[in-house]
Amino acid sequence: MQRSIEAAEGAAMPSVQQGSPRTLEARQFRDVLGSFTTGVVVVTTLGEDGRPIGLTVNSFNSVSLDPPLILWSLALKSPSLAAFRQHAYFAINILAEDQEPLCRQFATPSSDKFANIRFDRGVTGVPVLHATAAYLECRAFARYPGGDHEIHVGEVMAVHDHGAAPLVFHRGSVRRLIQH
Repeated sequence: MQRSIEAAEGAAMPSVQQGSPRTLEARQFRDVLGSFTTGVVVVTTLGEDGRPIGLTVNSFNSVSLDPPLILWSLALKSPSLAAFRQHAYFAINILAEDQEPLCRQFATPSSDKFANIRFDRGVTGVPVLHATAAYLECRAFARYPGGDHEIHVGEVMAVHDHGAAPLVFHRGSVRRLIQH
C-alpha cells in the first residue's frame, strides 16, 4: 500500500511503502536498528530502601533545550521499573570509552550491581558514577507507554562533562570512536 504523509507545514512528503507492523520480524528490526550507532549510558536512581539502582541503556537522547529535557526507555519487564517510577530523580551517566566492564556489569542481572563500583551522590541525591565521560542529573518529568517499554522523560537539573571520549554501541557490540 502506498500512502502520502503530510508534513507539519502541509507539504506532502514522498510516498513510502508501508506494510503491517505485525509482519516485521523482531530480529530483523533489531538488526536494522543496530546499524545506528548510539552512546551507552548507565541510568541510576535510588530504590525504596535508599539502595542504589542502575542499568545500562542505549535508548537515550535529547528532547528539548528549553526546558532542558532528555528521554530514555526501560523494558516493562525490568526489575528496576518500580524504582524509576517511584523516585523523583535519576542520573544519566554517559560511559567513557574505557568503561566497557562497567557497561557489562550494569547490563547483567544482579542483586547488587554497585558491588565494587565507585560513585558519589549528586546534588539530587542519586548515584553518579566515577570517571564517566559526563553525567546529567534529572527530575522525572513525564512517562509514556512505548510498546514493551516505558519512555521516561527527565528535566535536566545538573550536568558535569569530564571531557572523556564516549563508549558507543553499534551492531550489537560496544566500541570506541576513532578520530580521523
